[in-house]
Amino acid sequence: MTPDGLSVWYTIQVSPHSRIQEVLFERTDRMPSDEECRPWLALLITGGAEAVEARGLPGAMTRRFEVFERSPEREAPLA
Repeated sequence: MTPDGLSVWYTIQVSPHSRIQEVLFERTDRMPSDEECRPWLALLITGGAEAVEARGLPGAMTRRFEVFERSPEREAPLA
């Protein structure tokens, strides 16, 4: 949590053929602004990927950004 009350959560899910990066921003008083989120995204998201904002619930005080990275050459063939 930052001194001004912004909570920042960062997770990475890894498998042999893909990786998902997720950043969640949360406040108790209002929706986090673009100005608050963008610098954190630049620091946390690796590989030069562009994070996409996931849909949220109306009235929520959270914002969630995701990056999905896949390596098709490592995926199992479809049967």
